[in-house]
Amino acid sequence: MAANDYVKFVTQQLVAYMDLPKEERKKKRMQRKQEKPPLAYHWFGMIPLSLRLLFRRHS
Repeated sequence: MAANDYVKFVTQQLVAYMDLPKEERKKKRMQRKQEKPPLAYHWFGMIPLSLRLLFRRHS
């Protein structure tokens, strides 16, 4: 991708973002935040899940 194409793309994304009302931008931000996996899974992958299943089985 040429530098000119990249600048054009970034400009289009910025203009589209700025055209949205403030409430809608906040709503989208909150929606993205809720869709993220928990921090333990993001950083450590399947280890927390496997430990939880292991300890739940023994309880």
